[in-house]
Amino acid sequence: MPTELCHQCGNNYNWKWEEAFKKFGFNDGDTVVHTDDVVQFLTESGYTVASEPWGLHNEIIMSIINTDGDQMIPEGTALGYDDPRTYLPKAIVELLDQGFPE
Repeated sequence: MPTELCHQCGNNYNWKWEEAFKKFGFNDGDTVVHTDDVVQFLTESGYTVASEPWGLHNEIIMSIINTDGDQMIPEGTALGYDDPRTYLPKAIVELLDQGFPE
């Protein structure tokens, strides 16, 4: 699990990659939001990734497309609410776990 120093309060905090997919992740957007780190990691791993701001909350990952052009986030997923471990393909979950270990 990555640990970061908060430049606002001076304390260390932990975050998980799953928060880049959740509306209320990163302490409801009140801490440093690391969605861009997760997007960059997936992009460097060969995926085309799109994220969007979610109102006044976090920026969340909305789309992951593999090299074949297939969408990796299934239709019917409640983006921002569903646990990404339950809907992302196992290979992506394992990749993210390796890139952002606990």
